[in-house]
Amino acid sequence: MFDVAHFVSMLPDIGKSFRETLLMISISTAASLLIGLPLGVLLFVTEKGMFWGNRFIHSVFGFSINLVRSIPYIILLVALFPLTKLLVGSTIGPIAASVSLSIAAIPFFARIVQTSMREIDPGIIEATIAVGASPWMIIKDVLLPEARSSIIQGVTLTIISLVAYSAMAGVVGGGGIGDLAIRFGYYRYDNTIMISTVAILVILVALIQISGDLIARKVDKR
Repeated sequence: MFDVAHFVSMLPDIGKSFRETLLMISISTAASLLIGLPLGVLLFVTEKGMFWGNRFIHSVFGFSINLVRSIPYIILLVALFPLTKLLVGSTIGPIAASVSLSIAAIPFFARIVQTSMREIDPGIIEATIAVGASPWMIIKDVLLPEARSSIIQGVTLTIISLVAYSAMAGVVGGGGIGDLAIRFGYYRYDNTIMISTVAILVILVALIQISGDLIARKVDKR
């Protein structure tokens, strides 16, 4: 069922696919941090009763996030082909797949950041406002530090979700481990490749989860 010699012969292809998966995950994770983190903070501080409470802004961004999150990833991937083609000039390959992965990850992570900040003791925020701290100081010195452990766990969850999404991207030529599993494991009935790709994904997710938990515990000062 599992042919070791065949596995060894396929190592160059497996290595290439693994690097493509890491590339997709890295790009989309960076996008989710650069855009999703500020967006999540904005959603929280514009909630009713907060220092930047703004129902219109909160509703617009909240609706947009819910809209994207309600679309199954495989449908979103195909729907974004025109945008992907415009941005990177192709709809095939890991860079092209990173566009849809990023758009899927940004609202997902934004909601995690918002939820993480809701867990902060309201008394801490009220006390900071009472001493005259500026909104930027509240965000920088209170919200982010207090929520950092939960946010790191959110980053871990986001990356793990991206691993699954990147595998789906392989169905439509996104490259990576998913593409290898489809082309060789499924279409060619290659059990060795199928088992190998599943094992790689399981190990990768386990390492991400363990690393995320360790970092979250280390930065949690509560």
